[in-house]
Amino acid sequence: MGYISRYGRRPTEYASKSAHGYVIKDPSVQELLANCSRPKRADEVSLAEHKILPFREESEDSIRHIIAIDGSYNEVAVELEFPSSTICFFQMGALIFSIEDLEKLEEQPFIDPGDIAKLKQIQRLEFALPTRNLMLNGEANLINSVRRALYNFFIRKIDDSCLMETLRWFVFQEYSSMIPQWLLASCPHCNQTAIPLQLSKMKLDFTFPCGHCGKDIFLTDVFRLHEAIDNELGAGGILGYVATSIEQIVLVHLIKIILSLKPDLLKEILFIKDGPLAFFGQTANMHQPMRALVQYLLEHHDLHLAGLEKSGPFVEHADEIRKNVAPGSVLILDNKYIYRYILPCREDAQGLYGRSTYYSHKVIFKTGGGAVYVVSVPVPELKLAPNEADLPNLWEILTNIEKLKCDMYDNSLIPVALANKLISLANHPSSKILQRFAISTVPHYEL
Repeated sequence: MGYISRYGRRPTEYASKSAHGYVIKDPSVQELLANCSRPKRADEVSLAEHKILPFREESEDSIRHIIAIDGSYNEVAVELEFPSSTICFFQMGALIFSIEDLEKLEEQPFIDPGDIAKLKQIQRLEFALPTRNLMLNGEANLINSVRRALYNFFIRKIDDSCLMETLRWFVFQEYSSMIPQWLLASCPHCNQTAIPLQLSKMKLDFTFPCGHCGKDIFLTDVFRLHEAIDNELGAGGILGYVATSIEQIVLVHLIKIILSLKPDLLKEILFIKDGPLAFFGQTANMHQPMRALVQYLLEHHDLHLAGLEKSGPFVEHADEIRKNVAPGSVLILDNKYIYRYILPCREDAQGLYGRSTYYSHKVIFKTGGGAVYVVSVPVPELKLAPNEADLPNLWEILTNIEKLKCDMYDNSLIPVALANKLISLANHPSSKILQRFAISTVPHYEL
């Protein structure tokens, strides 16, 4: 890494223009490249070995309402000079509209702005997290500041409840056979491992005493985000995990409300989440209670939920093979296919794909109109070679995905496109405005 010009009196040291030659000539580098393998191209993919199902439109479609959940975040600098400080702003949204309103729009020769407004009924949740060289008043360091900020967001009232009540309901499975404790991987204070969080010992403020150091553990610490934060390097590495985890807790929150008010309504709602149905990184352990909830809902009520991916290796592969797949086709992705064509790995060395992160299986769906979607469908149990019977409500979900096609963008859906428009935080001008807001609001801390 070269030197930069800090004061303008001396030049910046730039990288060498010829040093790459030594890398290219190095025998060990050449040997490594020769022993690597890339994903197969479309003409090398043998679809004949994998059963492609013809799309079967569901004649008895019970879906009446759509709920799309999406989130966005933007990290901005609060202090531009040394020591640089950053903060991240999040905005989550749940967009709700009825299939009837959408169908009426299609029948009208001219679209009334009032009818469009019916498709834009969205509930927003906003919060912020310090990510580098910022501390909340009363906290000792950045790790505790992030923990406290997330805790404060979860205990904030949303209508008559809060996300923290939902998190307790979710983690301890209060909807069915309640489990008495959750085993936390590590204490955020003393770093002791395997800390039992007993529901009977949870205080009214959703905290638990650590059995080793006696300090308070927040219920939100079950996400294990404190393990990926460094007081010096910052919390930038957790932002994606925070966003996707809260999107799914918002989903659970809506399900909890529906179960308490009118459980039969679940059969009439299709939930759409932007991105795969999985928890990643530090939050991956949350896939276990999510699988339990999915299993409970499918056994006692019903669940129509789809994860729509817009980027990543699965989307790139689907686009690569789209010419080889006939319109109106569904390809269920099993272990063999994923590790052979999408994620080049030895199947026997990897085990079941998604076993520690996913609560869903993926399919590639090409509609009759030629649009291609990578769809995650929730399942009570992951299998090496799933078939259509292993994916509950598959045809009803895909029937509505085809109904919701959007011609504004490639392979897009109306609810996902609308939700993104209504809650996304753009680099320009949102980033600059949020930065000015943060700079003018955050004071210098005193030790």
